[in-house]
Amino acid sequence: MKVLIYNEFLHEREEGEAKRLYPNGIHHRLAEALGGIDDTLEFSFATLEDHAQVITNEKLDETDVLIWWGHMAHHRVEDSVVDLVCEAVNKGMGLVCLHSGHESKVFRRLMGTRCSVHWRVDYENGNIWMLDETHPLCRGVHNPIRLEAEETYSEPFDIPTPDELVGITWWKGGEIFRSLCVYKRGHGKIVYFQPGHETLTSYYNEDVIRVIDNAVHYTYPSVRIDELTSRYRMPEEKDVRRALYQSPENRESMIVSWDELGDGTVRYTGAEHPHTYELKVDP
Repeated sequence: MKVLIYNEFLHEREEGEAKRLYPNGIHHRLAEALGGIDDTLEFSFATLEDHAQVITNEKLDETDVLIWWGHMAHHRVEDSVVDLVCEAVNKGMGLVCLHSGHESKVFRRLMGTRCSVHWRVDYENGNIWMLDETHPLCRGVHNPIRLEAEETYSEPFDIPTPDELVGITWWKGGEIFRSLCVYKRGHGKIVYFQPGHETLTSYYNEDVIRVIDNAVHYTYPSVRIDELTSRYRMPEEKDVRRALYQSPENRESMIVSWDELGDGTVRYTGAEHPHTYELKVDP
C-alpha cells in the first residue's frame, strides 16, 4: 500500500521542543511508527518546500492514501496542488487529515466550511472515547485513548455533520471535541483525527499510531476512477449575467428559475443542474 505523507516540516526546524521530539520531521516519525507495526505500507514524503514538485497528477495516481499534517503555512500551499489532491480524493484516493490539518486548504475545500475550532494551549490531558468499538478505526485500540498532554481543541467545530462520528475527546477542563470523524467525498474516504501537536508526544502514543494505521487501511480505495465526469452543466457566471438581460425563451434554455433578492443578488437554478445558487450580478 503506497502512502504519501505531507508535512510542512517548519516547526521541527525552528522550534526547540519540536526539533527535539521530531528531529527528522513529523513525517518521518509517522513513517517510522506506522512501519513498525505494519509492514504492508510503502512511504514517500512531501514537505512545504517541495510539495509542488512532489504532489503531481502522476504521484497521486500511484498513491493509495495521503496523510496530511499542516499548521503554520496553510496559505503557502499552492492552489494547483489543492486542486489535484481534491480531484484525487473524489476519484477514490484516501485522505487522513491530522491535528491542525483541519484548517488546510485541502480539508476546507472538501468540507465546504471554515473548519475552525475553539482551542487553548494549556496542554491538558484528555480521553478519546470510541463511540463504536467495533468500527475498523478502533481495531486494537484501548477505549478510551489516554492523552497525557495535548493541545485542547473544543466545540464548536465548524465542520459538516460527519458521515461517521467515531471518537469524541473529553478534556480535563470540561470541553469536548469531535476528534475522530469520517467523510466520503466522491469515491474517496476521508478521516480526520485530532492528536498531534508538534511540541507534544502524541505520535509516540501507541494507540494514536494504531488509529492512524487503521485510518490508512480504512480509507484505502475500494475503487479508483480515471476521470471525473458529470451529466450536469452549471451555467458559467458570465452566461448567467448575459441570460438575465435576454428574452424569457433564451433564459429558460439555461436557467429554470431566478429571483432578484436586492443589492444586485440573484438566486437561480440551472436548467441542467439540480441545485440553486446565489450570484452577485453587476447592475
